[in-house]
Amino acid sequence: MNLFRNLLFWILLALLGAIAAQLLLADPGYVLVRFRGYDYETTVATAVLGTIVVLVALWLLWKLLTLPFRSWRRHRERRSRARLGEGLDALHRGHYDRAEKLLVQAADAGDDAEAGARVAAAHAAAARGDHAAAQAQLAALGERHAVARAIATAELALDDHRPTDALVALDAPAAQPLPPRGLALRAQAMAASGQSAQAYGLLGALRQQQAMPPARLDELQERWAEASLREAGDANVLADRWEGLPKSLRNEPGVVGAYAERAAALRWDEAATRAIEQALDARWDEGLAARYGTLPVARLAERRAAAERWLPTHPASPALLLTLARLARAQGQWPQAEAYLHRAIAQGAGSEAWEELGHGFAAHGEEALARQSYANALLAARGETVRELPGRDLRQQIADSAAIEERDEHGLPRLRG
Repeated sequence: MNLFRNLLFWILLALLGAIAAQLLLADPGYVLVRFRGYDYETTVATAVLGTIVVLVALWLLWKLLTLPFRSWRRHRERRSRARLGEGLDALHRGHYDRAEKLLVQAADAGDDAEAGARVAAAHAAAARGDHAAAQAQLAALGERHAVARAIATAELALDDHRPTDALVALDAPAAQPLPPRGLALRAQAMAASGQSAQAYGLLGALRQQQAMPPARLDELQERWAEASLREAGDANVLADRWEGLPKSLRNEPGVVGAYAERAAALRWDEAATRAIEQALDARWDEGLAARYGTLPVARLAERRAAAERWLPTHPASPALLLTLARLARAQGQWPQAEAYLHRAIAQGAGSEAWEELGHGFAAHGEEALARQSYANALLAARGETVRELPGRDLRQQIADSAAIEERDEHGLPRLRG
């Protein structure tokens, strides 16, 4: 394309020259120049040609005079680019001291690569533990490269667990508007400084500017939503943040668990229980079911009835059996609680079920069984073999560990994997 363009230019120039020559041959014209009492007469063609020759001679003279300076500048630029490349390669390989020296030399050349070279030199200095040198390199950027300086300062501050300093750097007026990398760092700094709700609010801008991969943004969305619920200062703020979440997030176990625990801490037990019930109806989760049994005692009968509704479809769930045991014990129905606990242990509930069993035996004056249960809780936590409790015959043990047929919500048997 460039060759065709150049060829077209020279063709047009030749045509214009031919037209001008025809005009001058038809009427050569007359030029009179009078200077200091002397008259100089010539034709227009000769005057134009002489002017062109003089201009070309002056241009050649200028090029000849500036040739050493241009050669020296090109030599400096080549050396700067070479040092920049070598410095980045040394930084990648972990030769931080050598990388810093090369990158500083490249930055001191003062070409277009200064900002990138100084930022890389700051990272090299920070990597070898010289934070003062890193800050000096960033300070040398000044206001000429305010955005690059803000982003690099924020990166180093976050690496050093100083999110407040990162926010101060990113909020500098000279660095506005922030590019995608700056927005991502600002959101991370907010989340690290206990402002997860504000970080969650930046997700829309991060998605629009493609600051992170979609999978990473989905992960951060769930994490920041969970953290924002835990950071809620009162019930009204908690309710507003919960209602503002999309429905898909309100069924995620981690988010639901964070909401339920914070609601329970604010003595909002009904909201906590209702959120867990709705989430478990949408999708079963062992960890969420275990949380259900650890909420403060409130509406025990309703919670136990809801848990018993899940039992036909999840009869071998250790978390559900342990939850039912806790609810039954809280209602003062120890025989039912003990039966659920033995079933939970047989299905792999582990140390938590043994500890709950010990609490129940201790509350009912069976000290020997309580001590044995607590000992088994320690053994199970260490992954060691537990000891059978005295008084349980073979028939009871077989009933506890029997494979129970699982059915879905339509009553159809589930296939075991």
